[in-house]
Amino acid sequence: MKEFIRVMKALSDSNRVRIVKMLQKRVMCVCEITAALGVAQSTASKHLKILEDAGLITSFKEGLWVNYVLADGGASPYAASLIGNLKHWLEDDPAMTELEIRLPRIRREEICCR
Repeated sequence: MKEFIRVMKALSDSNRVRIVKMLQKRVMCVCEITAALGVAQSTASKHLKILEDAGLITSFKEGLWVNYVLADGGASPYAASLIGNLKHWLEDDPAMTELEIRLPRIRREEICCR
């Protein structure tokens, strides 16, 4: 039951749902996520930690970058189920559509290296 509640709580915040939806499209670093959501880096980092603890996302280091990706769902059957379903959910949501349009213009080289 605890694992189920952790996954559900992780997706109880709209910004965390947006992060998962963005990571369906591409790998992102925290500075790109911060720019996409318009939140402080500390806020984005807290959201990422909650999602990672729930088994919804994972991270890997590549040089100076820490990249975030969707988890494969192997750590939790609840996370796996929700990751699969979220691919089809919210596709017609106006906020998600607008974010998806902006996403290709958000590039770490332009944000993080200033």
